Amino acid sequence: MRVQHLFSTILILLASQNLFAQKGKPLFPQMPGMVSYTYRSSFSKDPAATLDTLKALGIKDMEFSSLFGKTAADLKKLLDERGMHCSSFGVSYDDALNKTQQVGENAKTLGAKFVRVAWVPHKGPFTLETADKTIADFNTIGKKLKDEIGLTFCYHNHGYEFEKHEDGTLMDYIIKKTDPAYVSFELDLLWAFFPGGNPAGLLEKYPKRFKLMHMKDLRKGVEGNLSGGTPVTNDVALGTGQLDIPGILKAAKKSAIEHYYIEDESPSYAVQVPQTMAYLKSLRN
Repeated sequence: MRVQHLFSTILILLASQNLFAQKGKPLFPQMPGMVSYTYRSSFSKDPAATLDTLKALGIKDMEFSSLFGKTAADLKKLLDERGMHCSSFGVSYDDALNKTQQVGENAKTLGAKFVRVAWVPHKGPFTLETADKTIADFNTIGKKLKDEIGLTFCYHNHGYEFEKHEDGTLMDYIIKKTDPAYVSFELDLLWAFFPGGNPAGLLEKYPKRFKLMHMKDLRKGVEGNLSGGTPVTNDVALGTGQLDIPGILKAAKKSAIEHYYIEDESPSYAVQVPQTMAYLKSLRN
């Protein structure tokens, strides 16, 4: 009994020291959302059980990147039963452009406010010509979604858009040339940093254009490029990689970001997601 009491006392002392060390207000007090792609393998097998797992972690806000063989109504029912919700629905460029009405109806059924595209089909380096077509298509998609369905269209950067252009990049060009009334953006931290961009700098430069965020970190020692691709094992728990997460979150608090989602493409997501959540909870101003 004395040993058990001593052990309990030590735990209490360690906890009090930890609380004492964490001075200041929480930098990220809210519960983050989750991108379904993180749990894509599990969702493909059993969406209900996967949502149970996420609910147990405290997750309530979802961004679905797929319907996983279900209807939007099926997923909405599963979310409602668990007190969860979907705020954003990710689709392909082709579906957003050519099946806009169907995409919008699915998003509405899910309860989402945003429709997101995360990849522009292209071969080789991303060019000005491709950027111009992308801008025209995004304005068309965004206008239809907003005017006819009441949804906000967002583009999720993926790294290749950071090709140099004039005094900036083609990412700058896309942001400046798209109509802010119809096109917003989702900032993927890894895919802004990997090609040499500055995630916090983008938020400071365009504080009203980014509405959503994918929170990810890049393994230390990995060098980036403009390919838009890197092995999924280079996704690591927040705070263990190369990105300045506190600096980015401070910039985000001054921006128009409405939803923060964890996305971890790594096969180690089951271990890394809880680490990421603990790290976010530990941050202080």
